[in-house]
Amino acid sequence: MEQMELTEEKQIYNSYAKINLSLEILHKRPDGFHELATVMQTIGLCDILTFAPAPDLQFDCNLEELVDEGNLVWKAALRLHELCPDSVKQGANIYLEKRIPVAAGLGGGSSNAATALVALNRLWNLNLSQAQLAEEAAQLGSDVPFFLVGGTALAEGRGERLTVLPALAPMWLVLLYPPLELPPTKTKELYRMLDRNDMTAGLVTRTLVRSINQGERPSNSLFFNGFEKVVYERFAKIDGFRQAMVEAGADHVWVSGSGPTLFTIVESADEGQQIFNNLQQGGYNAFLTSTIQP
Repeated sequence: MEQMELTEEKQIYNSYAKINLSLEILHKRPDGFHELATVMQTIGLCDILTFAPAPDLQFDCNLEELVDEGNLVWKAALRLHELCPDSVKQGANIYLEKRIPVAAGLGGGSSNAATALVALNRLWNLNLSQAQLAEEAAQLGSDVPFFLVGGTALAEGRGERLTVLPALAPMWLVLLYPPLELPPTKTKELYRMLDRNDMTAGLVTRTLVRSINQGERPSNSLFFNGFEKVVYERFAKIDGFRQAMVEAGADHVWVSGSGPTLFTIVESADEGQQIFNNLQQGGYNAFLTSTIQP
């Protein structure tokens, strides 16, 4: 995340989305979780989070349906309260301006949680270390630890074991968010649909990491998502949106995370703008952005 403004009265942060350049599901573990190997990359699309001192803990959002105790921002705040009961002497007024599509495979909720951990650690003067924050992040969700570091990183295990990678040169991309009716347990449902043929040995991700470590712009052939087949099976309408991106000018289209967001990487801002314009003219919910290193 990137801090935009800091005063005694409030802190304002950008809470960035991510895409998965590779996502391999290796196997199901004895604890019921799946072992992953994924390269995640921060992108410029972001939510805005504002934190201000308050007598008690308050949370609000421009999307009313997100204001509940299940929101990861609220959960992050409560975890810090419970972790440091003697140090937290005040509450906080937290406002989330949601711009990242919800349950989209872009990590918006996880990014918000990581931003809340960092911001409240500062606002409440808790002086928690990065390692302590990472431990709390892992309890909130598999993607949350990544958003504490951002940029380009290899995530393994459930996503909590991170290796920061060299910064990639900025790449422009166009996102398309299909307005589908999504079940609240979307990701769990997709995991249940996986079979052995969807699981891989991590070779694609290792090759991608090697390419990044050598300072290369990764080849499109190294972008991979092990969820892609089951996403297209579960949400049959997505293929129509993929076709719309191709007709708008996209050469390659990938699913980010567990979907349903689709993305294409382009050679220039001008090329991206043309694809974005074509999609907008067709009435699609599209975004033009780039990879970033916050």
